[in-house]
Amino acid sequence: MRVVVVGGGFGGLASAVRLAKTGHEVTLVERSPQVGGALAEVTSEGFAWDAGPTATVMPAVVRDLFRKSGRPLERELELVQHQVVREHRFDDGTSVRLPGGSRAAQIAAFDELEPGLGLRWADHVASYADDWEVLRRGYFEQPWTPDALPRDVAARLDSREVLHKRLRKTFKDERLRLVAGHPFVAEGHDLRNVPAWAGLVSYLEQRFGCWTVEGGMPRLGTALAERLVTRQVTVLTGTDVRDIVLRGGRAVAVATDAGEIAADAVVCAVDPRRLPALAPHVVRTMPAIPPVVSYLGLEGDVPDLPHEVVVHGDPLLVVRTGGRAPDGCAAWTVHGRGRLAEDLLRALAREEIDVRKNVVVRLDRTPRQLVEEWGGSPHGVLWQGRATVRQRLGPTTPVPGVYAAGAHATPGGGLPYVGLSAALVAQAIGPA
Repeated sequence: MRVVVVGGGFGGLASAVRLAKTGHEVTLVERSPQVGGALAEVTSEGFAWDAGPTATVMPAVVRDLFRKSGRPLERELELVQHQVVREHRFDDGTSVRLPGGSRAAQIAAFDELEPGLGLRWADHVASYADDWEVLRRGYFEQPWTPDALPRDVAARLDSREVLHKRLRKTFKDERLRLVAGHPFVAEGHDLRNVPAWAGLVSYLEQRFGCWTVEGGMPRLGTALAERLVTRQVTVLTGTDVRDIVLRGGRAVAVATDAGEIAADAVVCAVDPRRLPALAPHVVRTMPAIPPVVSYLGLEGDVPDLPHEVVVHGDPLLVVRTGGRAPDGCAAWTVHGRGRLAEDLLRALAREEIDVRKNVVVRLDRTPRQLVEEWGGSPHGVLWQGRATVRQRLGPTTPVPGVYAAGAHATPGGGLPYVGLSAALVAQAIGPA
């Protein structure tokens, strides 16, 4: 079967190598000069920053991808676990370093913040165990359609309970609410529109921990690009897909600025709004907008921080360390959301993380610039209530012969969800 994958981000790369391994003739089309998407690297004057995610939970998703498409991950890359998922700093001057992969360690960390908080947090996390098992079996790891969901899966997806309400009911301490809601606030969501079951990300972080690729996440994109060659995938970069060509209501090709490419199946691994054939089916959804971002090259004495520090407030500030830098220097990435009435670094300095005098390189990106660079939001679809899950496409779509993977086809934009979406597409299409 001839399969055309539209988009060369993680979702497109993962879909292409899986499908090629099962015998399909795969062509991947990417509008940028190179594949990788948000797994790419930003570089300047000897400094390098991860453009997108710097860590992931559920490393098994990445391991499964490599095992199902060729050589196992351990022969290509090294995954390294962060002992601290992230540090949270609150406006009352307190802070907590949240460990990953250990219930006991998380209890101890919160009890250092205040005795008794640890068990309250642990009970909240444990409440998601059943949600995870039900959704894993019937939604995350099995191809599904909105009108044929298992009853226990539908009960969760159709629940009216939102995360904001659950956290207000569960925690009297605002700091616990901030920690539990942070992954969604950081991606631009309003907790009043996020379904309560989506909060199981806290369960995943506690159970599986937080991992990164030795040398940076761009190495994952490079390894997958090399696997495209191994699997004999035809890669067309610098080529924009204008639409999916339909005949008799079924996909038969994609139309590019260089002509048509025949296809028996098409995988959309970009924002479906970019393709007129799919746009009407997602008209009720909106993208989750990226934050304001500053890539910083620093020299001299800088604060010793974990790989991620969250400064809660308005604006919300996130500092990610660990970029590549010359000797004696450091590379940080700063994200900002909320009322950004002043420069990001000035706002950070007010929170006692002052590196303004250490800056030797600075690259700023607005949300609009990031969306233009990536051809869409890497955070996928904005949560607008429980109906959002059924308004999203993937792994199948209403257009015969068209499938969807990537951040816009999943409940979240992180690597685990995107990787799972590619696995679902491969299952839905089946072997050649």
